[in-house]
Amino acid sequence: MTTAPVKSLAEIAEFVQYGYTASASEHPVGPRFLRITDIVPSQIDWDSVPYCEIDEKSKNKFSLETGDIVIARTGATVGYAKLIRDNPESVFASYLVRIRVDHQLADPGYIGRIVESNVYKQFVMSRVGGAAQPNANAKVLSAFRLPIPKRSTQSRIVEILSAYDDLIENNRRRIQLLEQAARLLYKEWFVHLRFPGHEHTPIIDGVPAGWEKVTLTEAAESVSYGLTASSSTEEIGPKFLRITDIVPEILDWEHVPFCKAEDKKIEKNQLRVGDIVVARTGATVGYAKRISDLPQDAVFASYLVRFQFAEDNISLIAGIFMESSLYKEHVWNQAGGAAQPNANAKVLGSASLLIPSMGIRAQFHLAVAPVFEMRDKLVRQIRYLAKARDLLLPRLMSGELVV
Repeated sequence: MTTAPVKSLAEIAEFVQYGYTASASEHPVGPRFLRITDIVPSQIDWDSVPYCEIDEKSKNKFSLETGDIVIARTGATVGYAKLIRDNPESVFASYLVRIRVDHQLADPGYIGRIVESNVYKQFVMSRVGGAAQPNANAKVLSAFRLPIPKRSTQSRIVEILSAYDDLIENNRRRIQLLEQAARLLYKEWFVHLRFPGHEHTPIIDGVPAGWEKVTLTEAAESVSYGLTASSSTEEIGPKFLRITDIVPEILDWEHVPFCKAEDKKIEKNQLRVGDIVVARTGATVGYAKRISDLPQDAVFASYLVRFQFAEDNISLIAGIFMESSLYKEHVWNQAGGAAQPNANAKVLGSASLLIPSMGIRAQFHLAVAPVFEMRDKLVRQIRYLAKARDLLLPRLMSGELVV
């Protein structure tokens, strides 16, 4: 068996380049402006990517093309990467590095899928891990070495990995539809107030009789900041949930690191099903995740704020609201504008929430609980598929598996 030559990303790149410095805008003042925040989720949602003003010369220089690979070079998401599969007119921000693979030397689809994987993330973290604010320059990010087999082998590997990607993507779409169904029902009952029996329920100042309008803080049993600790890939204690882990659409416990702490602190910060954690700093401030699946003991980090609710029915209602764009907009209105926005627990808990009567709470739970049970089942399937793909990738790269 012929061994494939091993080359660095720098050696097979047409060029390696830092991005453009600009302010993001929600208004279509120019091309889409891809940022680190946009490449952390499982797929790029171009509809939510903002715009930026840019002159024609710079636009030509920083325009993204299909086959480009963009990599986060700073912060907790350093080493996260995306292969640009399709895109509208867009440029990329300065905290990203773009690698354009020379098509004569390698298949961008083959290179991109490897760089998107945990194999590459682990390489980057081995070079920059441990710092409070890790950073990796273009030289570090492009020093990763990988085998470059013959072109037909590259194409076959892309086909094999794409089969897993397609199954994962199909499950993700099903998850999106399930979550959309839950959000639509929430909106129908709690925003438009068309809940069962609304025809016979008096509504005063936007609050149906028997309901309460309170802040999230008032609705919660407790609101608390997380644990200050160092993360580790070694299993030295409980899982250590961070902002990075709650930004993607799906919370992937497989890749959440561990931490070591005193038993007393672990007990205080122990997560439980039904908890809602919210990012309180940075570009992802206001991102929230309701914990619906806990495969093992876990605590949460200090840049997160946790809301706990005495009743699961209320946790479910609060979770749908806090994971929505409405909640993010509320937080950004309170904390946005700064280069590094921050929101304390008071700000995060200041949004209003309608708490329905006990009967309506029970009916809503009965309607949406099966939806979330199906979603969690699909999430577990994605986890198994991703794990199988990630185990397969090194064997395909090394030539151990002949394709």
